[in-house]
Parts: sequence; structure tokens; C-alpha cells
Amino acid sequence: MKISVLGLGYIGLPTALLFAASGHEVIGVDVDKRKVELLNSGELPFQEPGLDELFEKARGNFRASTQVEESDVFLIAVPTPLDEHTKAADLKYVKSAAEMIWPHLREGNLVILESTVPPNTTERLLIPILEKSGLKAGTDFHVVHCPERAIPGKTIHEMIHNDRIIGGITPESAELAKELYSSFVKGNIYLTDATTAEFVKLIENTYRDVNIALVNELAQIAEEYGINIWEAIELANKHPRVNLHKPGPGVGGHCIAIDPWFVIQDSSNGKMIALARHVNDTMPNYTLRRVRKMLRGIEYPTITVFGVAYKGNVDDARETPALRFIRLAENDGLRVKVYDPFVQEFEYPLLSLEEAVKDSDCIVVITDHEVFKFLDPEEIGKLMRHRCAFDARNILDHEKWKRAGFEIRVLGNGKEDL
Repeated sequence: MKISVLGLGYIGLPTALLFAASGHEVIGVDVDKRKVELLNSGELPFQEPGLDELFEKARGNFRASTQVEESDVFLIAVPTPLDEHTKAADLKYVKSAAEMIWPHLREGNLVILESTVPPNTTERLLIPILEKSGLKAGTDFHVVHCPERAIPGKTIHEMIHNDRIIGGITPESAELAKELYSSFVKGNIYLTDATTAEFVKLIENTYRDVNIALVNELAQIAEEYGINIWEAIELANKHPRVNLHKPGPGVGGHCIAIDPWFVIQDSSNGKMIALARHVNDTMPNYTLRRVRKMLRGIEYPTITVFGVAYKGNVDDARETPALRFIRLAENDGLRVKVYDPFVQEFEYPLLSLEEAVKDSDCIVVITDHEVFKFLDPEEIGKLMRHRCAFDARNILDHEKWKRAGFEIRVLGNGKEDL
């Protein structure tokens, strides 16, 4: 079967390669000419565990192009960013992909939308564009929404082993897509309608965002009571029906920080969802206030941000709370230096560890990279002007840092101030 995958990003490329490795002929389509050239020359545009091996396995059945070709299946995996002014989905890339597909549509084709979209996008936006072909969706060709459920760092494993939801505009469309995905998916595949599938993906991430907002508020309350929120959450989660997430300096990535807005963009409800977004979006502000307390009496302070990836052990800085924290800190008169051993591109200069901590007054841990656990605080302290660290992720070995002469504060640990 010939499959065209439109969008060769963090989701589209692994998906294309998984289909190719399963024996399908796959054309990866992307408007980025450099990315296409890299792939056709045997190089990957980004790193992900297992992607190199998968690429080698799939190369015989995969090629990249900037143009769509006639195919049996068209899969859309393009970005759907949030318009920050309207808090609504910007679907221009989905529209563009659909416009590229419809001239090549034939009877019996299957069109899959994997991009995360607001409810009704498949029915009301995608299908009308595809029907410019003169063919009728559900009769002449098939359409499904199959949202991805994978996270950076575990993308390939989760694409294979996680359960999938496929929403078809007809039962036949859903069954055809199920047969196709079964070529590499080992998890269960559940079938529903397209709009329900769109909604399910969004509420999965909305649940997580609301949960994180709850623990972020509890972290601030715990500090007022002189309680360590990390201990309290660990104990509370021993209850069989409680699953509190971890607090932190904010929420990032292209899912949890974005999808809740997609849920409520066409609704007059959703006040709790919007409030949760506000709580999480303002955690960098709260983190900065805690850091400011540690810097009292220091003239013209310099801080060092440890980690700008939106989550630990990945190189992805999309929607990272670190960016808001840094800009707020600069607006507050602080000099900010940045160290992240994973991220390659960022809005601020990325320095070596030595450059980042030299003459710094305080380290602020924003991202929970595992490597931070194994840093030598004694050597780091020798380079700093003041030995202070604020751990917003509870990732450092605090006793070791204290033995090295550091003043340590942890987000949500009110026992420190007693």
C-alpha cells in the first residue's frame, strides 16, 4: 500500500518510518526543503531514542518529497499551534495539507488526520476541502481521525505499544484505518466517530493540566502551612483512588499547555479549564518571587537557569515555562544565563555548564533532566559568586548541595522556612 505522510516532525516522521518498516511504500511530504534533502541523504533532522535504527530499517521503503503524489492513503501530521491572541487553534497547516491532497484523491482512498484539532474539525473543515475533488466523503473515499498518544523520549515505543483510538466518519472508514495501523500497533485499537476521537485526545491532556494546576496550588498552600508538598503527595497517592501529579514551574510542550484551549474554544463553558491554564501559566511568576527572596541583599544579581526543555531528558523546548521565567526575570532586572545539555536551539544563548554558572548568584532548576542529579556542587560552587539554588523540580540531591555550602530552596517545601 502506498502512503503519503504530510508533515515530518516529531510525530509524522516516526509514523512514516513505522509504516515503511512494516512493508508499506511511504512518501514523507514536507514543505521544508532542507529536511527533505537531509532525509533523502540518509540523515535525520532530529534525535529520538530508537529513531536511527528505525530509519535504517525503513529506508528501503521510504523517501521524502516536497510534493504530494497519488497514493492509497494520505496521513496528515502537521502542527496545530495555538493563536495566543484568540486562544483558538490555528489550523492553517491542516488546511494547507488538505489543499495539497484533494487534487490527488481517487475513489477508495483513505485520509487520516493525526494532528490534534478542536472537535468537529474533521467534519467541518477537512472534509469540505477534500470534497473539492468531486468525490463524496464516506461514499467515494474514507476519512478518519486517529490522534497520536506519544511523548518525546518514548515516541516510538509508545506509538507501537500504546492503545489507539480511531474515529471514522463511517464504520467502514474506521475499520480500514484499524487494519492499516495494525501493521505496527501492538496495543488495543478502539473505534468511534471522528468528533469523539478529537474530543478524547483533548480531554486526556486537559485532565493532566487540571491535575497539575491543583498540585501547583497545593504546593503554594503547603508552603504557607510549613508542609513539604512532595512528601504530602507521596503519602496521598498511597490512597488507591488518588493520583496527584507533580508541581513545577509551569507546563510546556505542544499538548498539555495547548489542548485545553482547543476543548473550550467553541464553548461558553470551561471556566475550571481556563482557570487551570491560568494557574499553570503563572507558575513562572511564583517561581521568580521565590528566587527573588533568595537574592535579597545581592546587588545586580545573576541567575543561571538549569534546563529550558519543557520536560526532562528531551531536546524539545516548545511552550517551555522556562521562556516566560527568563523574560520575567530580565524584566525584573536580573541577568540570566542558560544551561541545558539537551536543547540545541533556543531564544537565548545556550552556554556550557562552566560559562553558565561562572559568577552566578543563584541556580534555578526549571527542567528535571536526570543528569542534574549527578552534578558536582562543590566544583560548581567554586565558580559562583553566591552558593544558592532554587529547585523547582525537586531533582537535585539536596543534602549533597547543602554539604557543599549551598542554600537550597525547593518549590512546595514549606518546612525549609520553619
